Amino acid sequence: MAERVDYVVIGLGGLGSAATWELARRGLRVLGLERFGLGHARGASHDTSRILRHSYHTPAYVRLTQEAYADWARLEREAGTALVTTTGGLDLFPPDPAIPSIDYTASMDEVGIAYDALDAEQVMARWPQLRLPPGTLALHQADAAIVPAGHTTAVLHDRARSLGAELRPHSPALGLEDLGEAGVRVTTADAEVICRGVVVTADAWVNDVVGHLGLRVPVEVTLEQVTYFAVDRRDRFAGLPLWIWMDDPSFYGFPTYGESTVKAAQDCGGPTVAPDDRTSDPDPAMEALLTEHVRTLLPEVGAPVRSVRCQYTLTPDRDFVLSTVPGHERVVVGLGAAHAFKFVPTFGRVLADLVTTGETTSDVSAFALGRPALTEPDYQAHWLV
Repeated sequence: MAERVDYVVIGLGGLGSAATWELARRGLRVLGLERFGLGHARGASHDTSRILRHSYHTPAYVRLTQEAYADWARLEREAGTALVTTTGGLDLFPPDPAIPSIDYTASMDEVGIAYDALDAEQVMARWPQLRLPPGTLALHQADAAIVPAGHTTAVLHDRARSLGAELRPHSPALGLEDLGEAGVRVTTADAEVICRGVVVTADAWVNDVVGHLGLRVPVEVTLEQVTYFAVDRRDRFAGLPLWIWMDDPSFYGFPTYGESTVKAAQDCGGPTVAPDDRTSDPDPAMEALLTEHVRTLLPEVGAPVRSVRCQYTLTPDRDFVLSTVPGHERVVVGLGAAHAFKFVPTFGRVLADLVTTGETTSDVSAFALGRPALTEPDYQAHWLV
């Protein structure tokens, strides 16, 4: 006989775990399915730290960050634990950058987010650890913060379980069928589950799931890498803000966080891979390119301590997917386009809204499955934001 629950969530990384928690906190019976073990390192929700910030390239994203800060505070209250560490953040635009600074200043100005525009000399006077070329424009946003990736996902698992959700690892969804008024059928190797609706947060494996409905989302999966660098004086780097180098190639980095290292990475610098057939071994060439940039920007850092691989699942326009499936509105898809961890509790709330009612108070109209970037075959992908 088929199992019966209210909702099924497929994929229990950060986004799916938040949706599971959000549905459970609304008093619903929820089953979460994960194709690997809980907290696995094959996706994009493992390791230590992610950036939370207001600075973004469109007013819609900036407004959504305001909701994200509120949703993180709500998660902290309900979980009874601190998750957000405020450090401040710098968006660093060298002369003639590939990423226009006006997109960021205009978007924050429209929404009313405070920031300081600093030149290279002002930045280096305030943070002498940094070395910037003349002509660099820095946008400093005081509320930028660090959120813990793997730890937050584990907290969401604990909260969801405490509210009655069942989390089932090593259970990939092998079938998905819209039964109309009867609901949705999800099939795994061990069970058949009938439910009112399904949230698909399977990231790089999204098409393995929604393909059963005749849908294909055009995504490209890249294998990225973060590197931790030794520092001789922890106190020297503890007060450093987050930083993002807004050019091509684009890099980003963190102050010390939990250990005497600084973490940095290139954004969208890795090779395209198949998610089921890729290495987890560090790439020496990627580490060397990053090390050259980091030592130019932060000449006091030491040698690389370790490098960790992570996976990006990129939509052609680098925008999210937060959408019901056209023609199958009981199924909702959430994709983070490799910059969504800052929005994890917001994704959970919005996905829960969409799967239960078909609508949400958040403006996610730009993230529909029917937009041109996902439907036009000749759409030119662009990932620098």
